[in-house]
Formats: sequence, structure tokens, C-alpha cells
Amino acid sequence: MKKIISLLFILILPCALYSQERRPDRKLEEALAAMVGEFKGTAGVYVLHVPSGRYAAVNADTIFPTASIVKVPLLVGLFSKIDKGELKWNQPLVYRDSAKYGGSGLMQFFKDSSETEVSVLAALMMAYSDNTTSLWNQSLAGGGAAVNALLEQYGLKDTRVNSRTPGREENRKVFGWGQTTPREMSLLLLKIRKGEVISKSASEKMYRLMTKGYYDNQAISEVPPYVQVAAKTGSVNESRSELALVNAPHGDYVFYVGTKGIKDQRWEEDNEAVQLIRKVSAYLWAYYEPRSDWKPSWDVLKK
Repeated sequence: MKKIISLLFILILPCALYSQERRPDRKLEEALAAMVGEFKGTAGVYVLHVPSGRYAAVNADTIFPTASIVKVPLLVGLFSKIDKGELKWNQPLVYRDSAKYGGSGLMQFFKDSSETEVSVLAALMMAYSDNTTSLWNQSLAGGGAAVNALLEQYGLKDTRVNSRTPGREENRKVFGWGQTTPREMSLLLLKIRKGEVISKSASEKMYRLMTKGYYDNQAISEVPPYVQVAAKTGSVNESRSELALVNAPHGDYVFYVGTKGIKDQRWEEDNEAVQLIRKVSAYLWAYYEPRSDWKPSWDVLKK
């Protein structure tokens, strides 16, 4: 009987952790509001502690530019095609120079006619925020309109792909490649973590891809290196943002820090928006893991 009870506890506990009724954490909300209030520009934060269901929201339903965080919805669109059998994970592709797009990423440096495959496009998009592969993936996913239809299916009313998407031209002028709110993008990542996007296997693969990012000097830098984080950054001159889900020892927490209209547009480590993202991340780690004695170290970057 004891073995049966223990087995039931093991089976029920994960469900219980994800089924808590969501309620505001006023103490945390006040602390985050103070950080946002000092920011020179517009900022918004949403954070949800998954086991307790407690959340904090500051301008959480304000629409912000996604910049490269739009690559999360593009990944969802790509896996939708794979799940339907319209694409294969290891499907061969050929890179052409005509697909080259500047900015971040590696594929723009591939030789014309280089052989590649869908899995490489997905990995480069998420790990190195590769713009060339991202636009290619957007096309493979059926275009921005198809991805937006998927987002609507998952209950996201403000998160959209704007670039190269018919009817979204005016939105693109304001928000660029894509747009979202801190609450919506956080909850999309949480759905992926819970295996609820496309399929359980697709969600698990997407989540794995999001834990292998190269850009780890913002929110991730404030979390111990031995703790897994699924994340995506987005940066343009007027906006720096980050999405992250931390698999913390005492329970997952997901958060999004969005900014726009920032005054400090320098591409330096001490940019004010970048500092805000780090500050929020550091505060959340200490808040949810108060017994941790780990402290971030930047010594290796100063040499």
C-alpha cells in the first residue's frame, strides 16, 4: 500500500505543480515596478513562479518589439510543418547567396550551393539568432500569416510576425519584425515547457533548442551555470528584451523583460536596458532561491 501511495504521489505531484491557481505576488510586483520606474524609456515585466502560480506584472500587457525573440514563434511554425509531415527534421536543403541577410548569425558566411538541412536552420536560428536561417524558416513555416494563425490558435492576441507578412505593414513600421507582450510570450514559452505546443515531442525538441543559446550575457548571466535556462534575446537600437524560463532547484519560473523607446542605444555591456534585464534576473534568482550563495563573475570577460 505504501508503494502504491508513493507512486500516486510521484504521478500527481507534477500535475499539481502546473495546476496552481494564478494569483499576484504584490511584494515582487512592487520591487519590479521600482526597477521599471527608474528606466529611461518604456519597460515591462512579467514573471510567473510555476509551482506556486504566483505572478508579478508591470506593463505586462503593453506591446513591445520582439526583435529576434520573434524566432520563438517562427520555431513553432516550423515544427507545425514538421508535425504535419510537410517538412522533415533532417530534410536536405541547399543554401543560396540570394538568401543572405546581414546582422547576427553564421549562415550568411556559407558558400553558395552549400548543403544543409532543416535541423541546421533551426539550431542556428535559436543558438546564434541567425537572421538568414530565420527568414528561411519563416518561409518554410508558410510565411508570417501562417505563423500568426498558429499564435492565435494558442490564445495569443497581440503576439504577431510583422515582417514579410501581408496586412502587417503598419505594425512593422512601429514594431519591426514582430511584436508581443511580456505576459503572452512568457506563457507561450511555458506552454512549450509543459509540452502543449504542436505536440509533446515537438515541444521537447523546441525547448532543448532554446537551452543552447550563444548569447548568455544578459538574464542568463545572473543564473548559476549549472542551472538550465531556456531563453531568447532580442536587440535592436531602440529595444533590448529577453525571454527566459529557469529550471530552478525549487521550481521553474518564467519571465520576460521588454523595452522600447530606450534612451541609451549604445551597444555596450553597460547599456541601461541590458542592465535592467540583468537586474531583474538577479533579483528573481535571489527571490526564488534565497539560500543560494552563488554570485555572478565577469572576470573572464575583462581579460
